[in-house]
Amino acid sequence: MIKTVIFDMDGVIVDTEPVHKYAYDQHFKELNIEVSEEMYATFTGNSTRNVFQKLKAHFNLDHDVEELILRKRHLFNDAFDTKPDLELIDGVFDLIKRLHDNKIQLILASSASNSTINRVFNRFSLNQYFTHKVSGEDFPKSKPDPAIFLHAASLSEAPKGNCIVIEDSTNGVRAAKAAGIYCIGYDSLNSKHQDLSEADLLITDFKEFDFRLIHLD
Repeated sequence: MIKTVIFDMDGVIVDTEPVHKYAYDQHFKELNIEVSEEMYATFTGNSTRNVFQKLKAHFNLDHDVEELILRKRHLFNDAFDTKPDLELIDGVFDLIKRLHDNKIQLILASSASNSTINRVFNRFSLNQYFTHKVSGEDFPKSKPDPAIFLHAASLSEAPKGNCIVIEDSTNGVRAAKAAGIYCIGYDSLNSKHQDLSEADLLITDFKEFDFRLIHLD
């Protein structure tokens, strides 16, 4: 029986990806580097720190990683505050409320920074529904490393076997499975270039998700 649902954020709760993409593209222009769409797709599910560690190594950048993170975060925050069409993913708020009303614990485990998580949760009044929010910036390795999900599961009021993860990225699904947690892959327009085949269940619409029909081993 499901007792705890662990949500990813970007692409699952809110589509901040266009804002991130805008901020990264602006930063790439400043750095005078060309990042292909294929390379950019591999960053999905990674923390900003891990992204810039990879970019620094790949392009032999002289900049300090922390400096790169702060600049990108500044560009993101500016865009986040001025973008009027930033909305929750269709159907996810109803799902969150339905799970909460059925006494199922909700935990966030996102590769986003704590500041971005708090911006999203404050903007859409989500704090009341989640018992914990876990940020990937607090872990040395990003998804597909399972550390973030293992930590999220340790915060559950129930054993790990009663937890499930909802993810929309290759790295996220692999991290959930590496953590030994049942994973639902959310296959949406935002999931292009992502391989969700390792997920235990695929859905394309949150209306399809009936937690009462999922039986965990």
